[in-house]
Amino acid sequence: MHPLLLRFLPFLRWFPLKAETLKLDIIAGLTVALVLIPQSMAYAQLAGMPAYYGLYAAFLPVAVAAMWGSSHQLGTGPVAVVSLLTASSLSVFAAPGSPDFIALAILLALLVGLIQFLLGVFKLGVVVNFLSHPVIVGFTNAAAIIIALSQVSKIFGVPMGRSEHFMLDMWGVLKQLGDTHFPTLLMGVAAIAIMWVIRKYRPKWPGVLIAVVITTVVSWAIGFEKNADGRLEQVRDPELYAQVLAVDEGVRRLDELAKSVAAKQERLIAAEKRNADSAELLRLEAEVGLARLTAKQAEEHLNVIKNRLRHVAVVREVDDQGNTVAVYAAGRAPAGVKLEEASYRIRKVAKGEFKLVGGGEVVGKIPEGLPSFALPAFDLDKVRALLSTAFVIALVAFMEAISIAKAMAAKTKQRLDPNQELIGQGLANVVGSLSQSFPVSGSFSRSAVNLNAGAVTGMSSVFTALIVLVTLLLLTPLLYHLPQAVLAAIIIMAVVGLVNVQAIRHAWHAHKHDGAAAVVTFFATLAFAPHLDVGIMVGAGLAIVLFLLRTMTPRVALLGRYSDGTLRDLKVHPQLATSKHVMALRFDGSLYFANVSYFEDAVLEAVATHPEAKYVLIVGDAVNQLDASGEEVVHHLVERLRESGVELVFSGLKKQVLDVMRSTGLIELVGQQNIFATENQALAAIYERLGEEAADDLLCPVLPSRRA
Repeated sequence: MHPLLLRFLPFLRWFPLKAETLKLDIIAGLTVALVLIPQSMAYAQLAGMPAYYGLYAAFLPVAVAAMWGSSHQLGTGPVAVVSLLTASSLSVFAAPGSPDFIALAILLALLVGLIQFLLGVFKLGVVVNFLSHPVIVGFTNAAAIIIALSQVSKIFGVPMGRSEHFMLDMWGVLKQLGDTHFPTLLMGVAAIAIMWVIRKYRPKWPGVLIAVVITTVVSWAIGFEKNADGRLEQVRDPELYAQVLAVDEGVRRLDELAKSVAAKQERLIAAEKRNADSAELLRLEAEVGLARLTAKQAEEHLNVIKNRLRHVAVVREVDDQGNTVAVYAAGRAPAGVKLEEASYRIRKVAKGEFKLVGGGEVVGKIPEGLPSFALPAFDLDKVRALLSTAFVIALVAFMEAISIAKAMAAKTKQRLDPNQELIGQGLANVVGSLSQSFPVSGSFSRSAVNLNAGAVTGMSSVFTALIVLVTLLLLTPLLYHLPQAVLAAIIIMAVVGLVNVQAIRHAWHAHKHDGAAAVVTFFATLAFAPHLDVGIMVGAGLAIVLFLLRTMTPRVALLGRYSDGTLRDLKVHPQLATSKHVMALRFDGSLYFANVSYFEDAVLEAVATHPEAKYVLIVGDAVNQLDASGEEVVHHLVERLRESGVELVFSGLKKQVLDVMRSTGLIELVGQQNIFATENQALAAIYERLGEEAADDLLCPVLPSRRA
């Protein structure tokens, strides 16, 4: 098959498929789909999306990533870390689950996909190296904890606030544990128990699917969901009416303030585009800041009165058909009215209407059929606002995907192409955005299931996508009664394995700087939650700074002659023979702008402590780079030492260093006679120049026993 065709259509490498291979891929595809369908719905909610959007993300992206990627077993789709990053980055722009939030998530998927695709096309996969392994380890551990904690409220059946501080939101959840909805708690705990038992005793069984089937059937059988609708005029209790009205007005005011902030922001952007004078810009910025502050205060006040209303149990008067006639606070209904036995809590107050929630939360109605195919709503201002977040998600998602692919390739002996994998992941997100998907990546758990189920080619992922297609077309009504607590349990069980303290400890043992980067990333991610991108950027920035600090002060070793004739570090072997005529020095680092002054100081200090030395030998085997700053310092150092009667000699310089020396003329200044391939050649030439003056010198490469 023509190489060019394979480059554009890499999935053609799978063909021709043998019957046995096809059978294994079908079984693997079915097995992964049984895990993917409930997982994708759980991760959609983690991303702040309605649950059924997870099925959209589990459809086309799964197949496209396999067809245009390089790994045969990598399972792509919704994953925990990327879903949480999506929710945390978009919640500052819109309320999770709202139409604006959904539109932004789909646009974010497009941006992530384009960034990954372009990085792959231009073979820039190395850019992911800016996120070092210790940083990813610290981030993943913190993200796993945040993900698990974010699901606690759903397990206990209590609401969770949304603010700029995740830990404060968690404290709010803990304070509400007295209001736990015990049927919801029982559903969540039962799901965790089922998955844990199956994982421990029957690991080949689809534990997630079994938990979903059992709990969904039980939910349907016991009427787990018990909801009703109500209107403001149906609230007959004066005190309760005042509370509901206050919330309704608060919601309306907050909506108006949000529109006001958006309008003022648009005016500010328009003024910046037309280069308005500084006075007008300052005025508009002040108006935007004041509007945001007012909106924030209104939101805080609304959360307070909402919280009060959540604690009020209510009952309803019903007619013969079971429709709501009136709503009262529990215990305050007039005598003689026909009350329903169940009690409720009031939720989702808006525009004079509200929900009466008397049971547990379930997934509810899922639209049947395929997602609509359309370009995301494109707004240049929104693109600018999301670009930095998209870049972080693109890198983190690819790091996760390529790490999983490499781990599996080590077992299957498959050759991976990171740039092709970037193209595959990028296309998956681009196509996903066209079919209503949020950002996706490679999944460790589903990839492991795919590999263990015997998948041979990426065709297994195509079969997985086809099974999701059948689910979208025919099976969505069966998921109506799936408890939300079970989806939370699925997420918790999935991310428990991501907590790996040993990896942080290992990074610390490898190098204290790596350990520091991992620990700082971990705590920064927790501290800045829900803004997880800030945490990972802090870690990445620290890792780069620590790397620069390491390279600014590389090891400089004064050398002596060992018994086998080699030159070794005097700090390690202080008893080694040295010379008063020749000083040998090894520099273990590249010569570039950040450390050239350190190199210069080290050489001058060594010369000062050895005033009789006429030659300084720089053993340059570890010097991999010489930049303009390095060349300039070496140039002045050669001149300065030569004026003092000291000659600078080099050995072991690499081609790229010599090329810089030639192109800048430094090699003529140093002198070709002072540049040698090995340290022994350099020492032999130096002692030949010194002659009888240093005939008995112990540093001489010709050992005394072999001298004539």
